[in-house]
Amino acid sequence: MRNLFRIFTISSVLLVFISSCKKEDLNLRPTNDLVADQAYATPAGYKNQLVKLYSSYALTHPSGATGESDIGGLNPGFTDFLRLFWMSQELPTDEAICGWNDDGIPEMNKMTWTSENIFIRGLYSRSIYQITVCNDFLRESTPEKLASRGISGQDATNVQQYRAEARFLRAFQYWVLMDGYANPPFVTENDLIGKVAPKQIQRAELFKYVESELKAIESELAEPLANEYGRADKGADWSLLARLYLNAEVYTGTARYTDAITYSSKVINGGYDLAKVYKNLFLTDNNTTSKENILTINYDGLHTQNDGGTTYLINAAINGDMNPAAFGVPTGGWGGNRSRINLPKLFTDYSGATDKRALFFGAKLENDDMGTFTDGLRVVKFRNVDSKGVPGASIEGKFSSLDFALFRLGEQYLIYGEAVARGGAGGSVGQAVTYVNKLRERAYGNISGNVTTVNVDFFLDERGRELYWEGFRRTDLVRYKKFTDAGYLWPYKGGVKSGAGVAATRNIYPLPLADMIANRNLTQNDGY
Repeated sequence: MRNLFRIFTISSVLLVFISSCKKEDLNLRPTNDLVADQAYATPAGYKNQLVKLYSSYALTHPSGATGESDIGGLNPGFTDFLRLFWMSQELPTDEAICGWNDDGIPEMNKMTWTSENIFIRGLYSRSIYQITVCNDFLRESTPEKLASRGISGQDATNVQQYRAEARFLRAFQYWVLMDGYANPPFVTENDLIGKVAPKQIQRAELFKYVESELKAIESELAEPLANEYGRADKGADWSLLARLYLNAEVYTGTARYTDAITYSSKVINGGYDLAKVYKNLFLTDNNTTSKENILTINYDGLHTQNDGGTTYLINAAINGDMNPAAFGVPTGGWGGNRSRINLPKLFTDYSGATDKRALFFGAKLENDDMGTFTDGLRVVKFRNVDSKGVPGASIEGKFSSLDFALFRLGEQYLIYGEAVARGGAGGSVGQAVTYVNKLRERAYGNISGNVTTVNVDFFLDERGRELYWEGFRRTDLVRYKKFTDAGYLWPYKGGVKSGAGVAATRNIYPLPLADMIANRNLTQNDGY
């Protein structure tokens, strides 16, 4: 049974923690008309508002799976953070393709998007919304505000930790914007909403800001594995710093591989442990079968319903002919996403051994027709069942109770190894090989897949095998200078069935046209 952060229950705007064991004790109260002094009047009020920051990752609107959304201009089912982020990181790459013809999806498949693409606008808007709610929390939790509300002692200390978590969540969303859009508008708690149009920040400056925020809050966060499940701790902070430094040369022009080694090592030595069985990481009891996950977005098929998140990852990857009940969604199966041929080819092993990370269904690798669901292997990595096959809670037979890891230990092993291979100091090739082989021994069930040496190119393929469909691929291909380049192709890259290179300016997304019109402080990214 999971703790308070496992389930989010909604009371209009304010979201309140409940225990999955004591739902009957919850007294809900409408809060949509509360002014800040009422919502933040008590220590409990501050924790309730902290929930709102986390729950905005798992919900499209405080009312749940309804026709409403925090983000305008999109079908509400499309506005979940994970769904939008996943689409931006996977659909334009060699890992995934979607057969749906919804406005904007074919353009994501073919890398032919414009500044009016609704999904590019959706992720941008979702990230800015989540930054906005974090800013609001930070405005209301200053020492002066706490003193004026009579909150002191341990309660004030607790709120100080909540502030650190809010700053982490804000930094994460600024990383999303920096990675995808490079030069977004920039607002903190020191800026008044609606008074002045936000100014634009350049990518290198935003890098410095995210780095400084993560370092500033490190001492105020809980120790690794010591916080409530689903809340950020030092492990999450170090993980984001390691990821930031691995990509620093892309973001700033200056490599920071030594720092990537430093912070990935902190995570690796932080008490986490690899799951014994790879596929169990993507089942509903992934919080109890290992200590690999560092920070998750928590979903519950009864209480956090929306058509995004892991509900989307599961349903969009299967259809009715694949026995949806075996995936814990007996009425589900939307038949949309599957692999491009490049992904299963990563698992063609020279030794003849079987890599158990290859979780595919079907027989046809080729992507002859973009709109045909059976053209390409289906990815069956995510399931709404536990490690014993018991279905997760699900209203309507489609909503998922599978949590999604934003950070897990396996990624940190690969960050360490790649940073060493790229010349970072403070690590060793021998240690990198050891970490890689830990992943490969899990994958093969023995040492048959072990390697004796590694190089830079090895890690792009190994990250594909270990982290596929987890929202890394676009960033990885950009770092390896293969996302837009004609030297590495996949079906429908550049809108050509056999694949074609595209302009290097497409390594980042455009700022949405609607925001360009609304905010004259913004200058469009080159090439759009």
